[in-house]
Amino acid sequence: MMSCCLNPDCSNPLNLDGNQFCKNCNKPLIFLLRNRFRVLRVLSDEGGFGRTYLAEDIDKLNERCVIKQLAPKFQGTWALTKAMELFHKEAQRLQQLGEHPQIPTLLAYFEEDNYLYLVQQLIDGQNLLKELQQRKAYSDLEIQELLLDLLPILKFIHERGVIHRDIKPQNIIHSKSDRRFCLIDFGSSKQLTARVQIKPKTTIGSHGYSPIEQIKDGAAYPASDLFSLGVTCFHLLTEISPFQLWMEHGYGWVKDWRRYLRSPVSSELDQVLDKLLKKDIQQRYQSVDEVIRDLTQKQPQLFLTATVPVTPPPTQILSLPRQYAKLRNLLLSCTAILLLGTGKFWYQQYLHFETRMFSILSQPNHSTVNREGILSQPLDPRGEKFFLAYTFNGNSHSVLSTAISPDGKTIVSNSNDTIKLWSLATKQEICALNGHSDRVNVVAISPNGQFLASGSEDKTIKLWNLATGREIRTLAGHSNSIHALAFSPDSKILADGSDDNTIKLWNLTTGQQIRTLRGHSSWVRSIAFSPDGKTLVSGSFDRTIKVWDLVTGRQIRTRVEHSGKVTSVAISPNGKIFASVGLDRIIKLWNLATGEQILTLAGHSDQVTSIASSPDGQTLASSSFDRTIKLWNLATGNPIRTLTGHEDSVYALAFSQDGKILISGSEDNTIKIWLVYRKK
Repeated sequence: MMSCCLNPDCSNPLNLDGNQFCKNCNKPLIFLLRNRFRVLRVLSDEGGFGRTYLAEDIDKLNERCVIKQLAPKFQGTWALTKAMELFHKEAQRLQQLGEHPQIPTLLAYFEEDNYLYLVQQLIDGQNLLKELQQRKAYSDLEIQELLLDLLPILKFIHERGVIHRDIKPQNIIHSKSDRRFCLIDFGSSKQLTARVQIKPKTTIGSHGYSPIEQIKDGAAYPASDLFSLGVTCFHLLTEISPFQLWMEHGYGWVKDWRRYLRSPVSSELDQVLDKLLKKDIQQRYQSVDEVIRDLTQKQPQLFLTATVPVTPPPTQILSLPRQYAKLRNLLLSCTAILLLGTGKFWYQQYLHFETRMFSILSQPNHSTVNREGILSQPLDPRGEKFFLAYTFNGNSHSVLSTAISPDGKTIVSNSNDTIKLWSLATKQEICALNGHSDRVNVVAISPNGQFLASGSEDKTIKLWNLATGREIRTLAGHSNSIHALAFSPDSKILADGSDDNTIKLWNLTTGQQIRTLRGHSSWVRSIAFSPDGKTLVSGSFDRTIKVWDLVTGRQIRTRVEHSGKVTSVAISPNGKIFASVGLDRIIKLWNLATGEQILTLAGHSDQVTSIASSPDGQTLASSSFDRTIKLWNLATGNPIRTLTGHEDSVYALAFSQDGKILISGSEDNTIKIWLVYRKK
């Protein structure tokens, strides 16, 4: 065991345990700071202001921690006063902000032997500068994940009136335990309401990373932190030091930042970085919410939830002729009614549909392709075929979430801040439901077909009467947006997932909150009920999947297996298997009872946005940024086929209760209806 000398000027501070004085500088050794903290070694030297040490907290079973020492070499100067002020403010900020899981917790703040000490939680991991030096430059996708992990932290501190003022790779740590990005070093932070007056040629921040308003006169705003975050992303993308660019070009380089890229980034990230890097604060993003909105316009997997299919009665497997006849009769009935008002047009559409259907069903083992997107695959070994029957083109916005009523007659989708209801029989919009004050992220229909629920950026859930379209009530209680909804199988409870990292359960009869489930450390983006209604599975951006006992509200288990944020979960109708997918493009199948991983499915060429289980429990559907829908055999994990037809990323999936229809929603503003046929 070694002892560490706390003299900030000691050049060789490590000593053998048992020495009373440092062998190098002869200063008395302190074995326990405040009779609690054992200093192990020096982590960094703060350039004349003290040192940072690795230590153990003996009151917490020798848990590792970080100790910052303030020991400036100068006395009675303005710099000393400012250093002490910033050190004290850092302690205040950590006490205020340490409740956030991605900000170190303050453990102690005290003075001993004329030195000030600040003790904080150790984040076990590397800062991003060291990580960058040991690897290649960050990819486009990794920068987007970094932004989506860090932006909520900035929102958290900005809402509490704090500006960090020194965001750079050295102050961001990639945690080893959960792979989250953590923000450290609040020594330069300040309250929004306090204007720091600094002496000429004295700045707080880091040249190259700090914006002009901060370097010039010490003023700092939320937009100032956003500039520094943009520069940090630029550094990680290019491996080029912003300090060097600042030394050579001042702020001129930010106008032409793209010239330093090794390869172009996506249009969404390009737009975001360009606005983050504006020299003029008025042209820059003013808030975190603005950045997130632009960053996620093309990434609605961030706002998706998996609608859990309700277990229906056993589905009768019909032969192809009977299925065709049934569908034909349905269309003919609709056409007969429509003929009264629209005449020959609808009859021609019916004849066109019948001819097209017959050509496919009469040749089930031959490839068929046309511009409507009819599938080119033959029947799979189980005698199943998917057919693109219709495309709804009436949306003016991306379709982020879809649901289909239990009777299979009505489709629901989001449309910016409204909800649209569509008739499957007439292929027309029935109505639009208005009431939310911001974008609707998710919709869900209760198993009994009575209720429609919608979750929004406005932090509320609205409950609607599906038959009449009238609003029943508004459920409020979250401090951030809603992105996941699921009804219990008996339609008595509604569960939601929010960006405030919690799940709430609501009594649908009374509208009262039953309980709040806490445990996730980041946004909850997907939830699913088990068929017996006793268990809930949730997926979060903290990269974990949690299983909850709904009787007690306690966690049954947590799995941390995805290398990317978890965007969707779904449970099989028999309640034995659940599936999860993260931004790592991997779909994992789990045993719900034991939590053991069963299979891993991989095949999409881009991020997977949503998954849904067929009601018979045989098929899992997955959608992706790669514009495709993939179908998987749940028993074997083998791919069945790929559905193509969407012109942009596919965000949402839902099976009908009888398993005969699959609907998909896309960034191309369309909803597609896929019909499922099975042979005996």
